[in-house]
Amino acid sequence: MAVLINEQIRAAEVDLTGLDGEALGVVSREEALALARAAKADLVCTSLLSSPPPCRLAAKGTGKARTPKPTAPGAAAAKAKELRLTPGIEEHDYRTKLRQADKLLRGGTPLQLVVRAAGAKEAAAAKAVLERLLADLKEAGVRESGIQTSGKGAQVKVNPR
Repeated sequence: MAVLINEQIRAAEVDLTGLDGEALGVVSREEALALARAAKADLVCTSLLSSPPPCRLAAKGTGKARTPKPTAPGAAAAKAKELRLTPGIEEHDYRTKLRQADKLLRGGTPLQLVVRAAGAKEAAAAKAVLERLLADLKEAGVRESGIQTSGKGAQVKVNPR
C-alpha cells in the first residue's frame, strides 16, 4: 500500500481529517497543504481508491514512519529449498542428495523434496525414494505432511528439527 505525503498527492480535492481526528470536509489540495504547513504537520493520503481521496494531517515525520518498509529477501519467512530426484536414482547420486538435504536441514532451511516420474508406473518408485530419504533424514528434519503423490511423481515438505 503506497502512502503519499504532501506534494506527492496529485488529486485536485481531498477529504481532509485534522490532527485530532476531526473531519474538516472536502477541500482543495492547495488548501489542505496550506493547513498542513500552518500546523507544522504533514498531509498524508493512505488510499487512492476513493474520490476524493481521504487525507489526514499528521505530525511531521509520522507519515513516513507509518509507511511499510520493504523487506530484504532473506528477512522473509524461510522459503523451502527444492531438491529434485528421479525414481531410478543411482546410489552415489542418492548419497549426494542425502548429504545436501542433511546440510540444508541442519542449517535451518526447510526442504521441498520432489521426485518426478515419467508416468504412473514410476509413481510407486518415486514414493519409495521419498520414504527412504525421509527415514535417512529423521534426525535432521521432520516432515510437515504426508507424501503427496500424483501421476507425475511425489513430493513432501520437510522442516528442520
